[in-house]
Amino acid sequence: MSEQIHQVAIVGGGVCGTALLYLLAEYSDLSDIVLIEKYAGVATVNSHGRNNSQTLHCGDIETNYTLEKASKVKSAAEMIVNYTEKLANREQVIFKYPKMVIAVGETECQRLRERYTVFKQRFTTMQLLEKEQIAEIEPNVVMVDGQLRPEPCIALAVLDEYSAVDFNQLSESFVSQAIQTDKALELSFNTHVEEIIHQDGLFHINTDDRSIKARSVVVSAGGHSLLLAQQMGHGLEFSCLPVAGSFYFTPKVLNGKVYTVQNDNLPFAAVHGDPDVLVEGKTRFGPTALLIPLLERYNISTFVEFLRVLRLDKNVLNVFWDLFKVSDIRNYILKNFLFEVPGLRCWLFLKDARKIVPSLQLKDVQFAKGFGGVRPQLIDKKQSKLMMGEAKINPGNGIIFNMTPSPGASSCLANAELDMRLIVGHLGGKIDEQKLQKQLHK
Repeated sequence: MSEQIHQVAIVGGGVCGTALLYLLAEYSDLSDIVLIEKYAGVATVNSHGRNNSQTLHCGDIETNYTLEKASKVKSAAEMIVNYTEKLANREQVIFKYPKMVIAVGETECQRLRERYTVFKQRFTTMQLLEKEQIAEIEPNVVMVDGQLRPEPCIALAVLDEYSAVDFNQLSESFVSQAIQTDKALELSFNTHVEEIIHQDGLFHINTDDRSIKARSVVVSAGGHSLLLAQQMGHGLEFSCLPVAGSFYFTPKVLNGKVYTVQNDNLPFAAVHGDPDVLVEGKTRFGPTALLIPLLERYNISTFVEFLRVLRLDKNVLNVFWDLFKVSDIRNYILKNFLFEVPGLRCWLFLKDARKIVPSLQLKDVQFAKGFGGVRPQLIDKKQSKLMMGEAKINPGNGIIFNMTPSPGASSCLANAELDMRLIVGHLGGKIDEQKLQKQLHK
């Protein structure tokens, strides 16, 4: 049993955990940090490019964001852009594509025009495009057999900014940059955390082969964060509802990212089309939204862990009932179950994809096998409602638990900065504020 006592232990080597490792190493005076990851490398689960939309969310084309939330998301995304300026392999980490959200039909068009008047002051590079202007940038969105599609269409677009990230490569860069500092860092891969015990002012992180001791802990492990929190008696008011997303490939039919207007009745992401940074020459459409009893997609061993964080009771059942009694949500959930049926799913999904590219044919659509991750949506059992956005459990004793649904990875540095301030404050350390502001908040 190791007697070494680390200042900070980070549980979870995804983009959020590695972002915190980097910030602590680069901008704080804390010198002894251990990163604990149950797999053989960083960002192998939801932060891997095949398991997310690879989007740098900035709040401009996400129509479910208010201006206040969009402004916060924009500031968080700018931290990633600023960070990557110093990377020698920046072009492998972050990418520029035109991006837009399209409205189809009079109701959606009116909604986007109103949104533009509100958002253009904060998002100064945003443009309002009419149908003919869309055709110049994304011809397949508005052209069918050489003619403009008949429905009214407009778009809000940002054409020359970074809009895509390989979050696996970003995570790798965080670790690479961190180990170049003079800090004592330990990377503990293939290490599965079974429980965390708080005793005598220390956190004892019991893994499958040893106990790791630390004065403070940050857990950024998706749905497993809630599992570890509840083992310690924290976050018992929450239940976890894992939502999986699947994707479909088509030939390259888009030049950039094209989103659709969010249905306000649906607490799930609207379908969008994206250039895939991992698969050249393809456009990836999705995600679907499938409720699954697993904390990790395609990992059946996480079923038992799901049951432990579901904590099924009448409050959770009330949330399910509230979801299913809304016809839009009920029909959406049932349709997304059918999206998983081989032989049927491509035909069903084609209708959704045609809102973006109306000329798509069934032969063009291929299910992206092995792609798609899980977002651990939380249920607040006290209020009997589904929580949207990031969630953090902070008991105030030196341990923090993060669950990161949308925008998740796009706010990894902003969320890590918040955690850094909490941990450094708890340990009585210092942050190089001038360096932080100059490099990440300029």
